[in-house]
Amino acid sequence: MNATELQQQLFATIKSKIPDHLSAPEEIAKMLEVSIDSVYRRMRGEKTITLDELHMLCDHYKISLDQLMNIQTDAYLFQGNLLESKNFRFDTYLTGTLHNMTYFNSFKQNEFYYLCKDLPFFYHFHSKELAAFKYYFWMGTLIYFPEFRNKKVSVEEYPDSFFEIGKKTMDIYYQMNTYELWTPESINSTIRQIDYYSDGQMFATPKDALKVYEALEIFLNHLEKQAELGYRFKPDDLERKPMGKFYMYFNEIVLPDNSMMAIMDTNKIAIMPHTATNYMMTRDITYCDNYYRYAQNLMKRSTLISQVSEKERVRFFRTMREKVQNRKHALKL
Repeated sequence: MNATELQQQLFATIKSKIPDHLSAPEEIAKMLEVSIDSVYRRMRGEKTITLDELHMLCDHYKISLDQLMNIQTDAYLFQGNLLESKNFRFDTYLTGTLHNMTYFNSFKQNEFYYLCKDLPFFYHFHSKELAAFKYYFWMGTLIYFPEFRNKKVSVEEYPDSFFEIGKKTMDIYYQMNTYELWTPESINSTIRQIDYYSDGQMFATPKDALKVYEALEIFLNHLEKQAELGYRFKPDDLERKPMGKFYMYFNEIVLPDNSMMAIMDTNKIAIMPHTATNYMMTRDITYCDNYYRYAQNLMKRSTLISQVSEKERVRFFRTMREKVQNRKHALKL
């Protein structure tokens, strides 16, 4: 591949990252501070881009030159932020997640895959009770912020602004066609977390623990109805107007890892959670294609319980609900 072909390939890669409703030349022109005509000359290879421009483009659109030039390094380029208690703001974290989901959903064709080792992040915003509990758990136990060291879980003190941002993120997730792989452990981790806080008297009142269990139970009812219908609908929508398609798989053996993948038209982004609430993303073609094959293989060896396999679906949700109900009855109110 000569320099002109490489430059043309660079702009083709950039174009694939820009949603169809936006003009790629206009977006690039604004970033490089040049005319649209000048961008077209660069895209055709008639004008050579400078090293500064190459750096700006690769940095802004997260493009690996090794990958672009087909240099085999056995390395994968990921991007992400690491959370630190000194400068971390939860609302900023939620807003960043909302922006990512808005971008994923901006493409004409989009799909989202979620391997559910735990309760998927978006589902915690089904209710303020679940969102509040998870907030305290993340901040006080996983990330261990000093100001949360002796703070008890209080649903009433959880900021409405946090919940509204998270709820918008969940609504966008519901608009996409989603594929989820669940195991018996997918709900157990959340139950164990609530148990831990309840046994340690880390709820403001025993009734707060009950509210969280009841919210989890209501969520399971909603999820089961979505699986039965095969599509998403908002929790407060009594008419159950269809949103994105929902494919739910159950596997009794394989334990997933909470990893995710967004597919936008022909582009893929793999999302890997790590160290509590941190996550990193990659567009690396080799890695993403391998992950996609892995997810497809898992689903082939799992049971589809949305719309079909009614017996398996009913059994799965009955088992999860019984676990929650047993915990509710064990509470000392």
